[in-house]
Amino acid sequence: MLNVLGVVLFMLGLLVSIGLHELGHMIPAKKFGVRVSEYFVGFGPTLWSRKGKETEYGVKAIPLGGYVKLVGMIPPEEAVKPVKMRGKVGQIIADARSASVDEVHEGEDHRAFYHLTWWRKVIVMFGGPFVNLVLAVVIFTVVLVGVGKPTITPTVTDVGACVPASGQVECAAGDPESPASIAGLQVGDTITAVNGQPVEEWTDVTSVVQQSAGQELTLTVTRDGQSIEVPITPASYDRPNATGGTTTVGYLGVTPGSEVVKQSVTSGAALAWEYTTATLKVIVTLPAQIYHAFMATIGVEERSQSSVMGIVGVGRISGEIVAANADGYGIKEKGADMLMLIGSLNVALFAFNMIPLVPLDGGHIASALWQGIKNGWARLRRLPRPRPVDVARMMPLAYGVFGVLLIMGAVLILADIFAPVSV
Repeated sequence: MLNVLGVVLFMLGLLVSIGLHELGHMIPAKKFGVRVSEYFVGFGPTLWSRKGKETEYGVKAIPLGGYVKLVGMIPPEEAVKPVKMRGKVGQIIADARSASVDEVHEGEDHRAFYHLTWWRKVIVMFGGPFVNLVLAVVIFTVVLVGVGKPTITPTVTDVGACVPASGQVECAAGDPESPASIAGLQVGDTITAVNGQPVEEWTDVTSVVQQSAGQELTLTVTRDGQSIEVPITPASYDRPNATGGTTTVGYLGVTPGSEVVKQSVTSGAALAWEYTTATLKVIVTLPAQIYHAFMATIGVEERSQSSVMGIVGVGRISGEIVAANADGYGIKEKGADMLMLIGSLNVALFAFNMIPLVPLDGGHIASALWQGIKNGWARLRRLPRPRPVDVARMMPLAYGVFGVLLIMGAVLILADIFAPVSV
């Protein structure tokens, strides 16, 4: 039951995020005088709708997106250069143009989207992704400042008895005694300096230790309110690496502590930037990710822990968050993790929609920027203002991109069902 509640909460967060995204398009469009005929969250059959002054608002059955219909996005035939393409491609362009022209009411051609200046078009099309980015920053800031972030601390919570063999965690007969045990480190010791250099985070310790195998170090430790110095020589340890081999690093044999630490007010923006760059890297490798997810679905490969997930996989994680029953993981912690999941979703919506391909927002932004370049070049050469960019010519590409996105989505759904990522 709790799993279902988690999925429901995630879907509500998704719908709110999509709804706010579409508002980010609709509000500036109306501000600039464009008639918006429809505002819907979801796709497919209409579950509920209400007609406003000139806009129909509603919710559709499939909560995997949303849209606002901006009247006149495609310019009429007389406003652009003649289309020379024939056959099916030419028909797609003609049908898209005809549908767009039919949306413009008599006497309201001046309210068509294609009449907007290029920078107004950019504002309208960037408004949706920008709302998602702002929402992510707000969510991350609320969680990191209000609740905090689990942080590894330089306080010893366990002292290992040995230096285990490479790839092992348990001690075996013949394993040498750990440097921490030899040096007399104790549970509760807090490492405050290494060779006189202050320690603020656990990484300040590991960055020195891993490079100091066989070299004596001096740890400054706080124990029972007193500061003492502990000489210690890290052992050599062959740590498995990503290539299948090993890397020799220094090893102490201590386990650090962990606590939830409240972050600064700028931490939300910093985390949003970190997630955005990571998401863009995933997008670049998306075809390969989809291929491996498909191979995992048919049982040829194992699904990677770092594999991209679809809506089913993310929904499953949200269910597991709410249903989790671990010590110290209560309502506050579950709420924080759910919010972080929704924040991450908004980062993904921002980054994905900025791909410069129609029908995504980034494709329309790119066409508006191209219009601005054409206009600027014409002004420099004292030529008449160029014709508007003909979005209709991009419709065959838009249908192709949309089809690819549907296939990718279907593959991820199947992969999430038959070869789920373990978390």
